[in-house]
Amino acid sequence: MKNKPVIIGVTGGSGSGKTSVTKAIYDVFQDQSIAIIEQDYYYKDQSDIPYEERLKTNYDHPLAFDNDLLIEHIGMLLERKAIDKPVYDYTVHTRSEKTIPVESKDVIIVEGILVLEDERLRNLMDIKLYVDTDSDLRIIRRMLRDINERGRTIDSVVDQYINVVRPMHNQFIEPTKRYADIIIPEGGQNHVAIDLMVTKIQTILEQKSIV
Repeated sequence: MKNKPVIIGVTGGSGSGKTSVTKAIYDVFQDQSIAIIEQDYYYKDQSDIPYEERLKTNYDHPLAFDNDLLIEHIGMLLERKAIDKPVYDYTVHTRSEKTIPVESKDVIIVEGILVLEDERLRNLMDIKLYVDTDSDLRIIRRMLRDINERGRTIDSVVDQYINVVRPMHNQFIEPTKRYADIIIPEGGQNHVAIDLMVTKIQTILEQKSIV
C-alpha cells in the first residue's frame, strides 16, 4: 500500500532510555508527519474493581495492558483513520474519562516495555527496536524519576524494583530482545544507532512514496 504508515516498535526495560530514543526520532521527523502511541496509555480500565484491589496492580505484567484496544487503534491508524487515545489516571489506578485525539501519520512509533511481547503487535511493526541498558543505570534513572516526579521514597522505589520490576523484566521484557531487528545499547546516548535508524526510516518512506 503506497500510503501505509511505517510502524516502529520501541521497547526496553524501565529506565532504559526508550523514551529518549523515541523523542530523538520524533524530533527528526516531526515536520514529515509522525505520531507516538505509548503503551502505558493502554493499561486496562479497572473502574469495576474496588480501589483497594487496584492498588495491587502489577503494571509490569503483560496482563495489565489492554492490547486488544491498542491493536485495534494501530489498525485504524494503518487505514489512515484517527483514534481517541485513552488516558490512564495513576491517582485512582484506572482509565480516565479523557481521551487524546491522534491523527494517522506517515511514521507511527509504538513505545512501551512490552510492545514486543504480544505476537499480534509485533506482526504490525515494520521495524522493532530494543533499547538495551545495564540494570544499574536503569534502577538509578527510575529512582530519580520516581522520587523527583512522583514523590516516592527511596525505600518504596527499591522495594518495588526488587519485588516487581526486576522479576518482571527478567521474565517478560528481556526475552523480547530476540524479536528486535535492532538492539540499541545505552538508549538516547547512542547517537550513531539513532542516526542509522533515521536513515532507515527515510529510506522506507522514500520507497513507499514511489511504489
